[in-house]
Amino acid sequence: MVINGPDPQTLDPALATGLEDLRVINGLFEGLTRYDPVTARPIPGLAENWEISADGRVYTFHLRERLFWSPGQPITADDVVYSWRRVLDPRTAAEYAGQLYYLKNAEAYNNGSLKDPALVGVHALDSRTLRVELNNPTAFFLDLCAFQTLSVVPRQVIDKYGGQWLRASPLPASGPYLLEAWRLNYKIRLRKNPFYWDAANTRTEVIDFLSVSAPNTALNLYETGQADVIWDLTSIPNELVDELKKRPDYHAFPYLGTYFFRFNTTRKPFDDPRVRRALALAVDKQRLVAKFLHAGETVADHLVPDGTANYKPVAGLGYDPALARRLLAEAGFPGGRGFPRFHYLFDASGGGGRIHERLAVEMQLMWQEQLGIHAGLEQMEKKVYLAAQSRLDFDVARASWIGDYNDPNTFLDLFRSNNGNNQTGWKNDRYDALMREANQQTDPARRAALLQQAETILVRDELPIVPLYFYAGFTYYNPARIKGIYPNIIDMHPPNCIFKAGGP
Repeated sequence: MVINGPDPQTLDPALATGLEDLRVINGLFEGLTRYDPVTARPIPGLAENWEISADGRVYTFHLRERLFWSPGQPITADDVVYSWRRVLDPRTAAEYAGQLYYLKNAEAYNNGSLKDPALVGVHALDSRTLRVELNNPTAFFLDLCAFQTLSVVPRQVIDKYGGQWLRASPLPASGPYLLEAWRLNYKIRLRKNPFYWDAANTRTEVIDFLSVSAPNTALNLYETGQADVIWDLTSIPNELVDELKKRPDYHAFPYLGTYFFRFNTTRKPFDDPRVRRALALAVDKQRLVAKFLHAGETVADHLVPDGTANYKPVAGLGYDPALARRLLAEAGFPGGRGFPRFHYLFDASGGGGRIHERLAVEMQLMWQEQLGIHAGLEQMEKKVYLAAQSRLDFDVARASWIGDYNDPNTFLDLFRSNNGNNQTGWKNDRYDALMREANQQTDPARRAALLQQAETILVRDELPIVPLYFYAGFTYYNPARIKGIYPNIIDMHPPNCIFKAGGP
C-alpha cells in the first residue's frame, strides 16, 4: 500500500497531468517503451525492438508477438495509432498533446489546421509493425514513448462509452495491472494482469494507492503498518523532516523538479514585463528556502534544474529590491501607488505543513514591504485550482513542474505558445523560433546554446514565470521490507517491480 497524495483527477492517459494520476496509469497502461526501474531510461515495452533511420527521423517499431488486452483480445499496431491520434484529436483537449508534436503533421492536426488524421506520421504497416515519421531527429523520442500520454488505450471501450470509458467493467488494460476498484477519497486497488506480456515478472499481486492529503494521517498510516511507501515530501509533516531524515526509511536523491509561480500575462498590469520582473526581484528566495524547506531544496533563479542531461542552465534574476522598485516606478507605480489589488492563487494540497500557503504568506509580506503592493491570497481545492489555471482565471498562481524525461526540453517546451501547459497567456515568437531550431539540431552543443537563449528570454527578460526553488527527490519506505525502488532523477518507479521482502 502506498500513500499517493490527493485523489487522482483522472486515469485517462490522454488527460492526466498530475503525479498522483500518472503513478496509477503507469500500472494500467503501457507504451511502446517503458521505464527501466533503476535508471528510468526507456527500455522495450509493448515494442520488443525498433530500428531508427540514418537521419534519425523514421522509427520502425516491432510489437511483441503475444500482446493482449487484459480481457484477452490482441493488442495491435492499430491500437497504438488510435491512441496517439486520440491524444492529438482537438476534441480530446489533451494538455500533453505537445508530447506528440515531434511527429510529422501532428501539431497541425492538433490545432485544427489539418483535418485528416491519416496524414499524421504514425502508421500501422501490419498488425505488429509501426512506422513513425518525425519532423526532425528527436534525441528523447524513446523517452516520450514511455511517458503515460503515449500509452496504448482500449479503443473498444472508448468508442462504446465515450467520456465514461474508465467505468467499463472489466476495463481493458495494456499494462501490468487491472483496475479492480476506485473508491473516491479512499483508495485505488490494482490487481495483477495475467495477460500482461511480462506477468511472470510482476512482483506484487495487489497494490493499493491510498488517497491521503493530510501529512499527519499519512505518517500515522505508515508508522502503524497500514502503508508501506510514502511517495511525496508533501505527504509528511514539514516540522518533522529534520528528525525523519535521520531514519533509514528516508531516501533523498537528485530530482528534476522546479517550484515556481506564473503570471497571467493577459491581465493588467502583468502584461508589462517590468511589473513581472519587479515582483520577481522583490522575492528573497534564500529566505523562503531557509525558513520553510528542510529536505535539501535549493534556490532556483532558472527553470531547468541543475544536473539536467547535456545542458548548463542560464542565470536568471536574483534578489534586488532596489531594482524592483525602480522597475515598478518605470511601469507607472512609484512606491506601489496605483497598483491594483491582485490575488495569488494556490491549491489546498500542499501537505507538509501547508507549504503552499506558508510560501504565499511570506511573498505577500515581501511584496508589501519592498514594493508597497498588496496581494490577496486565494486558496482552492486542487481540481478547481487546476481548472482556474487552464482557463486563465487568475492573476498570479503557484505552479511546479516535474521533468517527464531527462532533457531540458521537458521544461522549456512548456512555454511555447502552443503548449497546453503554458497557462500564462504569454506568447513570444523569438522564444518559439529558438525552441523549434533547437529541436532540429543534431549537434548537442549547438542545441544547448539555442536552449540557453530561450531560457534567458524566459527567466531573465520576459518572466512569465518566476522560479523559486528546485525540489529534492524523496521517497519514504523501509528498505528492509520493501524492494524494487531505486532513486532516479525523474523519480519513476514501475509498480510491477516493487515488492515486499520475503513476499511473492
